[in-house]
Amino acid sequence: METEQFEALMMYVLVGGLMVFMAFIIWDLAKKSKAGRLGTAILFLGLGLCLFAFLAKPIITYIIEAARGIHG
Repeated sequence: METEQFEALMMYVLVGGLMVFMAFIIWDLAKKSKAGRLGTAILFLGLGLCLFAFLAKPIITYIIEAARGIHG
């Protein structure tokens, strides 16, 4: 395995682990503050939006490249 491949794989594995940990922190924050269903949803929406953006970027990039016929 080349260094670049290892770095790319570890970026997704370690950042993915960090994202799971951040989701746990948001859930724990909502639980400790007794936010309720709406408050928990707002916390996940507000604080979890960056997590969604990180996941959506490769998918959107793939869709655009596939539509334009770019192979990379």
